[in-house]
Amino acid sequence: MAKKLFKKWTPHPAKLLKKPGLAGIAHWLQEPNLWHLNRTSVAKAFFIGPFWAAMPIPGQMLVAAISALSLKANLTLSILLVWISNPITMGPIWYFNYWLGSVLLGKTAKENLAFEVSWSWISHTFVAIWKPLMLGSLVVGVSAGTFGYLLVQLVWQIQVRMSWRSRQRQREEQTKYKKPRN
Repeated sequence: MAKKLFKKWTPHPAKLLKKPGLAGIAHWLQEPNLWHLNRTSVAKAFFIGPFWAAMPIPGQMLVAAISALSLKANLTLSILLVWISNPITMGPIWYFNYWLGSVLLGKTAKENLAFEVSWSWISHTFVAIWKPLMLGSLVVGVSAGTFGYLLVQLVWQIQVRMSWRSRQRQREEQTKYKKPRN
């Protein structure tokens, strides 16, 4: 059901390739795994999206799209999953990443740290916290991405097994009620 809903809301690749702005990169968008919902492309997308969502960088969606193109992951899901980190969740995620990086480096994290998008904040505060922030972001990104990848693999396998067993039961019931031929 989720697969059908996702396909319904995802733009068709042929329609997307006709857009004038995408003419220069249309040859990169021909890879079927960028658009198909199969276990491999979805699992890769569930690694790429959360990984880049944890990174405190501008242009997360663009980097996720480039990663999806190079790793042949589902492009739409890779970009959507980056939105785990959005204007509401960005501050808490980045603070947790900074705190974790501080712990891993054996430093004390500043408690009243406020994230701002300004040149003053970048030139003063970011310079002082970039090492623990980037280390924590890398650890959280790899952990969240790996968890997402493995979760998709596991859920997909369980779903396939359940579907296979259901079809097997249906076949057994059909053969059970068939009349024998004379």
